Amino acid sequence: MSSMVLYGAGGHAKVIYDIILSNNLLLEYLVDDNPPSSFFHHLEVFIPSEDLLKGRKVIIAVGDAIAREKIVNKVSNICSFETLIHHSSFVSRFSELGEGTVVMPLVCVNAEVKIGKHCIINTGCVIEHECVIEDYVHLSPSVTLAGNITIKKGAQIGIGTRIIPGVTIGENAIVGAGTVVIKDVPAGATVVGNPGKIIKIKD
Repeated sequence: MSSMVLYGAGGHAKVIYDIILSNNLLLEYLVDDNPPSSFFHHLEVFIPSEDLLKGRKVIIAVGDAIAREKIVNKVSNICSFETLIHHSSFVSRFSELGEGTVVMPLVCVNAEVKIGKHCIINTGCVIEHECVIEDYVHLSPSVTLAGNITIKKGAQIGIGTRIIPGVTIGENAIVGAGTVVIKDVPAGATVVGNPGKIIKIKD
């Protein structure tokens, strides 16, 4: 039976652990830079070290995109990264998923979608044909992407967001919960509302 290690021991790790079990895989243990005193189902959590990660298959179980990328850069030379798909989700055979990406339950990924590395595709998302999702993107639960959408690296799309066809979401942009996006979003912008409006842009 294939086994793996989770890097991260928060709420997101609990969901990923459940996906591991649903795929009849084995979790060896968890590591966390600040391990909690206790964790889900009394699983062991250790402070990360080369001995614990070297040669292991690892999933970065951290929701924050910047933190995920920092961890990947720190450990990529000593371990490999797994891609996980919950058994209840549909991923087209004509789509691509990068290493370290996790697809949560009840997701639909249709034809010719390209999803990068270490993305989170959360519960109930719908990703229509020919979307491009770059590395470290987080799609929150129940996000719907119409066709031909591009979401640049590190963007975070809030729960229940809807995005119309052909839109581009810029790098590290934040789209608030329930937003309806009908035009391009610049890099570093925060967008909220229906229709979505920019409320700030990072310097």
